[in-house]
Amino acid sequence: MRSAIASTRVAFVVGAASLLVAPRARADAVTDWNQKLCDIVVAASMTPAAGTRVVAIVQTAVYEAVNAITTRYPSAGPKVEASPKASVDAAVAAAAHDTLSKLTPSQQAAIDSAYQAALATIPDGPSRSDGIAVGEKAAAAVLAARAEDGAQKAESYRPQTAAGVYVSTNIPIASQWPDRKPWLMTSADQFRPGPPPKLTSELWARDYNEIKSIGSKNSTQRTAEQTAIAKFWETTQPPIYQGLLRSAASAPQREITRNARLFAAAGQALDDSYIAIFDAKYHYNFWRPITAIRNGDIDGNDATERDASWLPFIDTPPHPEYPCAHCILAAAVSVVLQAEFSPGAVPPLSTTSATAGGASRSWNNLDDFVQEVSNARIYDGVHFRNSTEVGTAMGKKVGALAVAKFLKPSR
Repeated sequence: MRSAIASTRVAFVVGAASLLVAPRARADAVTDWNQKLCDIVVAASMTPAAGTRVVAIVQTAVYEAVNAITTRYPSAGPKVEASPKASVDAAVAAAAHDTLSKLTPSQQAAIDSAYQAALATIPDGPSRSDGIAVGEKAAAAVLAARAEDGAQKAESYRPQTAAGVYVSTNIPIASQWPDRKPWLMTSADQFRPGPPPKLTSELWARDYNEIKSIGSKNSTQRTAEQTAIAKFWETTQPPIYQGLLRSAASAPQREITRNARLFAAAGQALDDSYIAIFDAKYHYNFWRPITAIRNGDIDGNDATERDASWLPFIDTPPHPEYPCAHCILAAAVSVVLQAEFSPGAVPPLSTTSATAGGASRSWNNLDDFVQEVSNARIYDGVHFRNSTEVGTAMGKKVGALAVAKFLKPSR
C-alpha cells in the first residue's frame, strides 16, 4: 500500500481556502465557464450526485453549441445548426447561462452576472447575436432531452426496521438514482457487479482488519501523508474532478472544441458512474465499516474482532458501502483522459480540495491518481479494499463508453 503512494509524484501545496475567490488565468471560454459552473453548483448546496448531473447537462450543451459552429466533430446529442461566423464565446456563454438558469435557479443572480460579464468582452454585432442564438438552441435541446431522465422522481427510501425499533433517522441520498436514464449505458444495472465478499471469507477478514487499523479516527498506523490524502479526498463535490479536467484542458495548444468535447465526455461518464454505483449500492445494501466493526461478533468470522467504539477518520457518507463511488468516478475520468491524449503524452494533472483547505495535489500518471483515490477511501475509514477494486473496474467500463461515443478523430 505504501509503495503505491511512494510511486505517486505529488505536489502538496496549501492554497486559498475558497475556490470562489481564488484568482485564475483565462484559458478559453469553455474552461472558464467550467470553473464558473463549479462555483455555482457548490453555492447551490447540491448533493454530489445532483451536482454532477448539472455539470453533465451544462457541458453537453456547451459542446453541442461549440461544435455546431466549428463542425470539428460529429454531434454527440441533439444536433444544432449554426453559422460558421457565429461567436463561439457567445455560444458557450448562452448555453451555460440557459442550462444553469434552469437547473440552479437559486443562483440566478450569479449566473446572470457571469453571463453579462462574458458578453461584455465580445464585440456587439451579428457574430455575437448568432452565437447567443446557437447557445440558446443547444441549451434548449439538451434540457429537453434530459427533462424526464428520472432525477425528478421523489425520494422514497424505506428504512429497514421492525415496528417500534429505533434506527438511524438520516435518509440515504440518491436512492432514486438507479431509476435514472443514463447518457451512455443501456441501463443503470449494465455494469452491476457481483455481490460483496461473504462475511465468512478470508477476503472479508482481510478488508475488515485493514480498515479497522488504518481507517480509524485515531489510527496509529496511518502516516501523515496518508492522513493528508484522506482529507484531500474527503470531498465528493464535482470540483474535485472538474479541476483535474481543467488542468488537462489548459495544456498547450488545446483547441476550444476539443476542450468542450473533453468536458462533455467526462461529464456524461461521471453522471453515468453515479447511476451505476447507486444501482449497485442500493441493490446490495452492504454495511459500512462503522456498522460492521461495531458488530464484528455477529458476522460469523472468527478473524474479525469487534470494536464497540470504533469510528472512521471522516464522517461516513449517507448511502450503502458497496461499491466505492469515488473509485468509479476516478477510473471513469482516467479512461477518458487516457484516450484524449496520445500514449505517454498525458500532461501533469492537478486539482484542489475544499476539505483539505484548498490544498492542491498533482499526478504525472493516471494509474497513480486512480490508486490514490482508492487508498484514500480506506484511509478515510469508509470503504473496504474490495469495494474500491470493484468500483474502479466499473469506472473503466463506463469511461470506455464515453470514449467510444465522443473521442473520434478530428476532421
